[in-house]
Amino acid sequence: MKQPLIILTGPTAVGKTELSIQLASRLQGSIISADSMQVYRHMDIGSAKITTEEMRGISHYLIDILEPDEDFHVVKFQEYAKRSMDEIYASGRIPILVGGTGFYIQALLYDIDFTNQQEDLAYRAWLEQEAAEKGAHFLHQMLIKADPRAAAEIHENNVKRTIRALEFHHLSGQKISEHNAKERQKESPYRFAYFVLNDDRDKLYQRINSRVDQMMEHGLVEEVRHLQQLGCDRHMVSMQGLGYKEVLDYLDGDCTLEEAAYRIKRDTRHFAKRQLTWFRREREVTWIQKQEFSYDNEKILAHMEKILTEKGIIK
Repeated sequence: MKQPLIILTGPTAVGKTELSIQLASRLQGSIISADSMQVYRHMDIGSAKITTEEMRGISHYLIDILEPDEDFHVVKFQEYAKRSMDEIYASGRIPILVGGTGFYIQALLYDIDFTNQQEDLAYRAWLEQEAAEKGAHFLHQMLIKADPRAAAEIHENNVKRTIRALEFHHLSGQKISEHNAKERQKESPYRFAYFVLNDDRDKLYQRINSRVDQMMEHGLVEEVRHLQQLGCDRHMVSMQGLGYKEVLDYLDGDCTLEEAAYRIKRDTRHFAKRQLTWFRREREVTWIQKQEFSYDNEKILAHMEKILTEKGIIK
């Protein structure tokens, strides 16, 4: 009998956190964060990290586990998430994977194997040098020529994933997008339900803009300044996150605060659009359009419980 797994995802700022707490409370669940930024300590405001009060006593995993100078990637996520799931199953609870990093969710759900991918450290170092000298856009243009589908899936600011895709192509002569597509065809080792929470686009964009305004009011600039004092710089994976790199530009005198806020809003809206494109490609997904439930979480939860019962995840 496969172990149960519930996934609750959707675009940034759609309301996953609140709904996940209510769901976990009803189902005796524990939450594993599928977020590439909330793993980092000292990065609370820009990552919209859940607070202890908001958790309402629900166990959360993969939050505040790394320092900002540590790398976090999909292989580490898989390792930590599986370990967390073992602990949750042992306690008789159901793991609920919550967050918007679709690649992480996919890697865990289908147990994608990254171990056999070879490395060429010299080629990787050359790509890193090219990125440093010519910029992320130049590297992304290389990927567009080598693997257009991967380039469409990977934002040009994500230099680490761009380099990995180029290195894979260099070593194997194959496209990493095709490799990942084959891995996605594997059957999941879990008995799962995959929910994607979504909203009307205009309302979602309003929520994104409002959230950025709140981040600024709650001290995002001071948070980034504190990270600088801790020795963090723009070359770290953690500081590539939305909100952090733009505020770094402001602190370095490269733009005004108004320009930084504008860019965070614009790029977060673009990010939400890319997230939705990713989720539309996934298999066996249940879409939950908030407006169809009159924005009533009780109605949404009742619908989710019905599906979970039908799938044999809960009784």
